[in-house]
Amino acid sequence: MGYPASDANLHKVASLAQRLFKLQPADHGRSSVFERELNAGEDGVEFGADLIFQPPSRFLVDSLLDNDDLLEGPPSSRHDGWHDLDHGYSNSTYHHAVVDRRKLSLEWLSNACDRIVKECASQLSRDELAMAICRVLNSDKPGEEIAGDLLDLVGVSAFEAVQDLMLHRKELVDAIHQGLLMLKSDKTASNTQLRMPSYGTQVTVQTESERQIDKLRRKEEKRYKRGAENRVEDDLSATNFSSLLRASERRSPIEDLFGHGQGPNSLAVTALPQGTLRKHFKGYEEVIIPPTPTAPMKPGEKLIEIQELDGFAQAAFRGYKSLNRIQSQIFQTTYYTNENILVCAPTGAGKTNIAMIAILHEIGQHFRDGYLHKDEFKIVYVAPMKALAAEVTSAFSHRLSPLNMTVRELTGDMQLSKNELEETQMIVTTPEKWDVITRKSSDMSLSMLVKLLIIDEVHLLNDERGAVIEALVARTLRQVESTQTMIRIVGLSATLPSYLEVAQFLRVNPETGLFFFDSSYRPVPLAQQYIGISEHNFVARNALLNEICYNKVVDSLRQGHQAMVFVHSRKDTAKTAEKLVELSRMNEDLELFKNETHPQFSLIKKEVQKSRNKDLIGFFESGVGIHHAGMLRSDRGLTERLFSDGLIKVLVCTATLAWGVNLPAHTVVIKGTQLYDPKAGGWRDLGMLDVMQIFGRAGRPQFDKSGEGIIITSHDKLAYYLRLLTSQLPIESQFISSLKDNLNAEVALGTVTNVKEACLWLGYTYLSVRMKLNPLAYGIGWDEVMADPSLSSKQRALVTEAARALDKAKMIRFDEKSGNFSCTELGRIASHFYIQYSSVETYNEMLRPHMNDSEVIDMIANSSEFENIQVREEEQNELEMLARTSCPLEVKGGPSNKHGKISILIQLYISRGSIDSFSLVSDAAYISASLARIVRALFEICLRRGWCEMTSFMLEYCKAVDRQIWPHQHPLRQFDKDLSADILRKLEERGADLDRLQEMQEKDIGALIRYAPGGKLVKQYLGYFPWVQLSAAVSPITRTVLKVDLLITPDFVWKDRFHGAAQRWWILDSENDHIYHSELFMLTKRMSRGEPQKLSFTIPIFEPHPPQYFIRAVSDSWLQSEAFYTISFQNLQLPEARTSHTELLDLRPLPVTSLGNRTYESLYNFSHFNPIQTQTFHVLYHTDNNVLLGAPTGSGKTISAELAILHLFNTQPDMKVIYIAPLKAIVRERMNDWRKRLVSQLGKQMVEMTGDHTPDLMALMSADIIISTPEKWDGISRNWHSRSYVTKVGLMILDEIHLLGADRGPILEVIVSRMRYISSQTERSVRFIGLSTALANAGDLADWLGVGETGLFNFKPSVRPVPLEVHIQGYPGKYYCPRMNSMNKPAYAAICTHSPTKPVLIFVSSRRQTRLTALDLIQYAASDEHPRQFLSMPEEVLQMILSQVTDQNLRHTLQFGIGLHHAGLNDKDRSLIEELFANNKIQVLVCTSTLAWGVNLPAHLVIIKGTEYYDGKAKRYVDFPITDILQMMGRAGRPQYDQHGKAVILVHEPKKSFYKKFLYEPFPVESSLKEQLHDHINAEIVSGTICHKEDALHYLTWTYFFRRLVVNPAYYGLEDTAPEILSSYLSRLVQDTFEDLEDSGCIKMNDDGVEPLMLGSIASQYYLSYMTVSMFGSNIGPDTSLEVFLHILSGASEFDELPVRHNEENYNEALSKNVPYMVDNNRLDDPHVKANLLFQAHFSQLELPISDYVTDLKSVLDQSIRIIQAMIDICANSGWLSSTITCMHLLQMVMQGLWYDKDSSLWMLPCMSSDLVSSLGKKGISSVQQLLDLPKANIQTVLEGFPASRISQDLQHFPRVQVKLKVQKSDTDGGTFSLNIKLAKMNSNRKTSRAFAPRFPKIKDEAWWLVLGNPSNSELYAVKRVSFSDRLVTHMELPSTPTNIEGMKLILLSDCYLGFEQEYSIKEL
Repeated sequence: MGYPASDANLHKVASLAQRLFKLQPADHGRSSVFERELNAGEDGVEFGADLIFQPPSRFLVDSLLDNDDLLEGPPSSRHDGWHDLDHGYSNSTYHHAVVDRRKLSLEWLSNACDRIVKECASQLSRDELAMAICRVLNSDKPGEEIAGDLLDLVGVSAFEAVQDLMLHRKELVDAIHQGLLMLKSDKTASNTQLRMPSYGTQVTVQTESERQIDKLRRKEEKRYKRGAENRVEDDLSATNFSSLLRASERRSPIEDLFGHGQGPNSLAVTALPQGTLRKHFKGYEEVIIPPTPTAPMKPGEKLIEIQELDGFAQAAFRGYKSLNRIQSQIFQTTYYTNENILVCAPTGAGKTNIAMIAILHEIGQHFRDGYLHKDEFKIVYVAPMKALAAEVTSAFSHRLSPLNMTVRELTGDMQLSKNELEETQMIVTTPEKWDVITRKSSDMSLSMLVKLLIIDEVHLLNDERGAVIEALVARTLRQVESTQTMIRIVGLSATLPSYLEVAQFLRVNPETGLFFFDSSYRPVPLAQQYIGISEHNFVARNALLNEICYNKVVDSLRQGHQAMVFVHSRKDTAKTAEKLVELSRMNEDLELFKNETHPQFSLIKKEVQKSRNKDLIGFFESGVGIHHAGMLRSDRGLTERLFSDGLIKVLVCTATLAWGVNLPAHTVVIKGTQLYDPKAGGWRDLGMLDVMQIFGRAGRPQFDKSGEGIIITSHDKLAYYLRLLTSQLPIESQFISSLKDNLNAEVALGTVTNVKEACLWLGYTYLSVRMKLNPLAYGIGWDEVMADPSLSSKQRALVTEAARALDKAKMIRFDEKSGNFSCTELGRIASHFYIQYSSVETYNEMLRPHMNDSEVIDMIANSSEFENIQVREEEQNELEMLARTSCPLEVKGGPSNKHGKISILIQLYISRGSIDSFSLVSDAAYISASLARIVRALFEICLRRGWCEMTSFMLEYCKAVDRQIWPHQHPLRQFDKDLSADILRKLEERGADLDRLQEMQEKDIGALIRYAPGGKLVKQYLGYFPWVQLSAAVSPITRTVLKVDLLITPDFVWKDRFHGAAQRWWILDSENDHIYHSELFMLTKRMSRGEPQKLSFTIPIFEPHPPQYFIRAVSDSWLQSEAFYTISFQNLQLPEARTSHTELLDLRPLPVTSLGNRTYESLYNFSHFNPIQTQTFHVLYHTDNNVLLGAPTGSGKTISAELAILHLFNTQPDMKVIYIAPLKAIVRERMNDWRKRLVSQLGKQMVEMTGDHTPDLMALMSADIIISTPEKWDGISRNWHSRSYVTKVGLMILDEIHLLGADRGPILEVIVSRMRYISSQTERSVRFIGLSTALANAGDLADWLGVGETGLFNFKPSVRPVPLEVHIQGYPGKYYCPRMNSMNKPAYAAICTHSPTKPVLIFVSSRRQTRLTALDLIQYAASDEHPRQFLSMPEEVLQMILSQVTDQNLRHTLQFGIGLHHAGLNDKDRSLIEELFANNKIQVLVCTSTLAWGVNLPAHLVIIKGTEYYDGKAKRYVDFPITDILQMMGRAGRPQYDQHGKAVILVHEPKKSFYKKFLYEPFPVESSLKEQLHDHINAEIVSGTICHKEDALHYLTWTYFFRRLVVNPAYYGLEDTAPEILSSYLSRLVQDTFEDLEDSGCIKMNDDGVEPLMLGSIASQYYLSYMTVSMFGSNIGPDTSLEVFLHILSGASEFDELPVRHNEENYNEALSKNVPYMVDNNRLDDPHVKANLLFQAHFSQLELPISDYVTDLKSVLDQSIRIIQAMIDICANSGWLSSTITCMHLLQMVMQGLWYDKDSSLWMLPCMSSDLVSSLGKKGISSVQQLLDLPKANIQTVLEGFPASRISQDLQHFPRVQVKLKVQKSDTDGGTFSLNIKLAKMNSNRKTSRAFAPRFPKIKDEAWWLVLGNPSNSELYAVKRVSFSDRLVTHMELPSTPTNIEGMKLILLSDCYLGFEQEYSIKEL
């Protein structure tokens, strides 16, 4: 060493060695710390092979050892110095020089033992001692124990010797193994029974029969002890040392090949199988490895017969007798359990069938009730190559077709549409493609269905693509844990040494799921030849290569075998084939190749002659074939067939053949191992994967006893391939290289939101498994491992570094302090389009708002995706020529520059140019594969940045790349398959653009292109070219916001061939340089035929106003297909900017006592009014002024209204209060609240008027407070002349009056205008109190309500009793459902951040969303290990509550403390939930938006999850009105408990800025009366308020519409507000309305006025739309049938709003097949069709598909009553008897849910059964009426054993009506007769007159019709509707002409029971 080392230093060395041993992973008993896993670096060169390592001349021991810590940083050559550390022992006799690796043999051990025996006088002889030491060294114990055992053996005096032994334990153990191996091989050679020699030292499984016995003997021993080492001890005991020593000295024939690799990493000599030969020739060297004999069957091993499988599984194994050995061994686990599995087996061992067995197991789980539930599962098969994916797809789809399973390929070549994906059960895909799909949250629904993931060729982990597999597996495993669903992972791989780690990574249980088979399990044993050419001269080397290849082929042919030669480029196939033929001519071996003797030769020859491929024909003559991907499909197929039929003996092909087509041959030659890789931009070595796959093709399973694999490579690569194929290279993870991209993908997906989660996620990768085992390979020093054995800080460092880089590139936002990540648009785009991090950095740098074409192409060329592309000398000429001919744009840097070359190839791709030189072809293919997604990504980036010019520019280029047409070429080139190139060229030359062609005639176009027939053709394709027309209406909302209603009218002929199922359009709204709004619009085939599509959006407008905005619709896929619309601001009048807010004064809060009335004070449970109530107190309580109070939600406005009520009770106790609330829910809340307080404590009467409750006249007369919805009050006050109580109203309270702008606003407007008009007529003043949120235009509202200065209070939105902080977060995602899905995790995070313990309300848009959201929250809580964190009640209370809940979903979520709340729940469930939430028993309530209005349940945190809902009428998602959002936010913050409330609003990214603006700026309220003017004017005409046009104009001036018209004229389509313009506008409006009403038959206009007609009166009376009655008027006839009536009923415009939700047309289609009457199958998404189906389902008592339909049915039935009554009135007024009666039957059907004509009325009895109906029918009883008429005694006899008591009980529900008639002459107008009618109910014990209608959702009273008519001529004279409780006397006038008395009858009909008709003939009286 150069100087003696001191003792102290040596002790340090010893202690360090000791510490090193402690580092050894305890669970893997592998020889020594210094065992280095051989690490194949990126390029596959073994580590250290490129370092020339010389032992240092002297070692700086002192500097190393002065440091107490273990080496701070590893020395450069990774601790190699340790091996060379020489110990200068103080004992001079024991001194040897540097221990050389190569001399570290048993010889050295023998010498050392010699010395020890001499010195220590040991009892053992030298050999015994050495043998004992060998045994100790070779044991599995940890380092310290071994050291202890050695010290016991040799004594303490030889301590240094022990240290030396320990230090070199690995080498000694290797030597021992080598010796044993040699001994064993001698034994084997002498034995007759062949045995399989041990391959790798570490992990080979031996296959002798002893192993079986061994296994039985030691079943409980750990799995990995099955390794060879286990057996070594047994062998050691039987061996003596001297023979071992001699054996270990014997050299293996291969040793000097690479036994002397430089450095410590050289391969252990034991690596090659016994029997290996090595030969030297001139210029090359050959290593021959004999085939491994197939292992014999073990005792107890049997093959599984196919008959043992289930029936359905046998179908997939048609043609198989039994499984092979490997499949049989894994069968049990694969087919009968759900275990994850890893199978390592040689290529060709039938791994496909293993996958098949796993698939069949999965199918078996979904095979129930005799059929396969296909929609429950998906199977994903990930194959590393496209070619392999195609092969797998065809094989599996063929084999699974008997099970009716759909298998589809999803790769770069084969895209699948969303529908195809949904229909597919098994998807075969590449890792990258599946990664892209699972990266998108929009495809979550797909990945959630995956139940089985099969990963083929797992050993790809070592490849650079391995990182993708890691990301996939990690993502899948996390999904399994977070969703708690089972996804089984099946890994298939070639034999690989580090299978334990891979198993650990795949979460495979090593005891049960790990299977390892070595090469003795190859079905056809493989002989291998490795030939290393050492010739250096290029030409000579090539000649030699060809010659060797030829010789090997000829050898094979001589033995009568076929051969395959694999080369690495397409061009090379032909070259090699030529060379082979040429050499065979020279050597006169041509006959060997020829095959003319084959019986089919002449036939086939003719077929071959037809091929266009000259090479193919030429080579066929000589019996040689070629095959590569560049050939035509037909030629490739032909070649494959010829080879498999033996007509071709030699096939020269590229590696794709090995992957894609299963064509085996006896001999496989790999000619050269260098292949050109465009990705790496140069030559690289053939990878392990390819070699294994190619060798897998050697040997045909049915015919050959063995196969032969020959690899011809260069001499320096020989060792590498030998070691690769004897599977000695542990595979390492490549994950770090792509960590940034994968981290970004997880953040974008939302699965990783902070550093902690990122570290967890890393823990699921193979990287984390390997990092702990082989830290050095990942740049982790031993010191780091010691400090942090779990390496968590290293993981954290990796994550943080990646996150910082991503943050710098603006791909995520990384907050270092909290460790949180949030995704950005840029990161999301990069993730979805698979753009690398480095490319994004490039774009950030190079992308500018204005760039020209060549700059853009240059920027794309700079993408890191292309960075490996090289520039080569030999390509220059061709590139220059291409740049001249095919590149329209300038090439930056020219062809000699890398980016220049790429830019030429990009342009070449768009120009469709052709290329000659091979390397350019593959470069171009590589570039074109990535081009489309890069351009798309750039388009998205520009769009997100709002750059107008660049966005359109990039979109053009997206389409240019997709279509391979330049933007400047003629757009009709997109039809180039149909229009000839000639026509297109002429069109371009003549410069005839589309607009010009549109205007020309066919013959002119023909003349233009000088080809007459072409004109017609061009015109035809012009019609197919997608055009749309745009028109827009702009209405200003405020001075800074415009609302745009855009109409899109498609104007082209839809042809599926060109347009597919849907066309996508980008709608861009921009000013010169900025995009203000963009959205993607889907135009479907159905839309293209129908009416124009309407889109609405808002855009900002800035001062000073730009002259115009542009709206463009640009097609997403058609070049030059776009439409423009210009919005000009010349004449646009913007509303006045005036928002006056009332300041909140700093007053002392008033005490309740200031009411001055004890009773009133007791109403309130607080002591002081809040600031707003205090400020408004005087005006409300002490004056009669009208008041408008605008204040934010939750500021106590209701109490302010109560003050006004109390004032009225004080001053005018006889007047009524009417409280109008726009929603039923608010009415209900008000009722409950006031019933408890005002009513009970003040002794007042209160009634509710809503659709559910219609009080009778008496109740209305006596009520003091009437609470009503606007519709009901409108309906009642229309006839105010005849209804005195309407004029008795003294106070009108209008709650939520800002809803004036919403759909039902016009009704509010009308009733207020009417009440003010009434009060002006009756001269009784009505006081108006308006309550609303903060308003932008309070002035106009106040003016309209008649509120003066003093009564107007309009506080700012910020004046809340509990301040509110709002967070708005944007989420991308085009599709609604996936976007909602991606919001669930943020919602959960928001709960944890803002309100971990306080109540939370989550608002969603639909019932389905309430369920999905709740389930996801439960899942996130569970994965946080607090599944019940939201629940705060004891178990027994919970169980009691759950027993009361009826809704299944609710019962499930309640167990986790999450409630659901929506209209689909029944009242009991709903109130239970409200109570639990109000009392903090559950913390989270997920509800639909209705809850915001109806129920006052405030919470600390409100989350609004998504701001759109599905509008069934518009068939798309539309935004909630701002008022709803404000109302929901208003629920945040509980006045009693919280200091502040929080609202988190999760919106669609593009709308973020809109909400930011309007949530703080009050929204102006506009009137929507104009759209609904007809109905209201009609009502006023009927009530007599309007008799002339002047009346109508006067009426309009009372409205709010009139106020706004003056202020914001442009909104209503008026240009100026000059008086004459205004009056002509109004008079035109009135005139148009009158004319429409006249056309529809509602009114009649005459010279001076208007008068109502029957239809108008009916519309007003029944509150129907004028359109509905007009439709009735024209469709109902004298004898309309029931079916037609049902169609007319469903067609009423009242059902327009019936929601048809997403995908409900499918339910409708199913229903339409089960109902008696047909519906229009083309319009299944039409609300009227749905209404019709609901009615029919109700009558047929069908089960409804989903709970939504039940609630829809309720509302349809509810509406239908008044519509049917109107129809009855129309029929009766027209005097049509039969129609009237049919229509009455329809009403009975609705009430009872039965068919009038098909069902017996007996079914009205709840206890009825079909047997009973038929038995009664036989006795002649077919109606309830007949049963009622039977005497009690007879009932029992009729029933025959059915309990009479039940029938009697049921019969009590029905009335028995007795009719007595008398005709008398009326005295007054002489001669007319009237009919006196007495009705009496005979059931004495029946007290109620409530109708018995269990299937009708509402309570209804019985009523009866008396119909006077003549059935013989179907005339109707009179109808009277009566209702009575006991008896009734009434009379009807008979018609004056007595002639008709003949057939005249009085018919009594019930309005709710079937079959209760009684007819009385008048003549008989």
